Amino acid sequence: MVRGKTELKRIENATSRQVSFSKRRRGLLKKAFELSVLCDSEITLIVFSPTGKLYEFSSSSCTNKTIERYMNSAKNLGQYKKSSETSLQHEKEDAAAMSKRVEVLEQSKRKLLGEGLDSCSIDDLYQIQEQLAISLRNIRARKSLLCKQQIDRLREKEKILEEENAELKKRCDVQLRLHLSEEDDEPQRPYTDVETRLFIGLPETTIPLATGRAQ
Repeated sequence: MVRGKTELKRIENATSRQVSFSKRRRGLLKKAFELSVLCDSEITLIVFSPTGKLYEFSSSSCTNKTIERYMNSAKNLGQYKKSSETSLQHEKEDAAAMSKRVEVLEQSKRKLLGEGLDSCSIDDLYQIQEQLAISLRNIRARKSLLCKQQIDRLREKEKILEEENAELKKRCDVQLRLHLSEEDDEPQRPYTDVETRLFIGLPETTIPLATGRAQ
């Protein structure tokens, strides 16, 4: 049969409470001893009974050294938490400042695009106009520089193509001169007369003579 989960609450009966304290105290001290031996850990256990009686267990030779070590660790932990909280606060402040800066930049961008100008004064509009004029000058200067660089590259390419064309033409002239020279050195063949006849009508046929006698 499965046991139900026992609800943890204060034992009202004083006698039962004292008996339960004694049993569980011994078990707790035993577990602390086993943990210190099996895991080679430093353990100090301090227990006060309901009547104020002190019970303690320490795996080291001196309980005060363990307590001092705990105090130093707690102090360092507190300093670390304080440092972490301070760092976190600085990060929050930096994030808020960055968010505000991004918002300002977004508003400035919209104004440069001609949006959200209802809240702008005449001075703000003059300032935006001046910024656009400066941007336009920079864009035109950059465009002129890129066009000049492209023209220079095309001229250089044209020069290279002209040089290649001149070299190809030179090679063609050499090949043509060699070909003409070979034709001049080749001996002339004499012409021969060919006898021809003119026939009117069907060509004459020659009947072969019989080589045997009829039987």
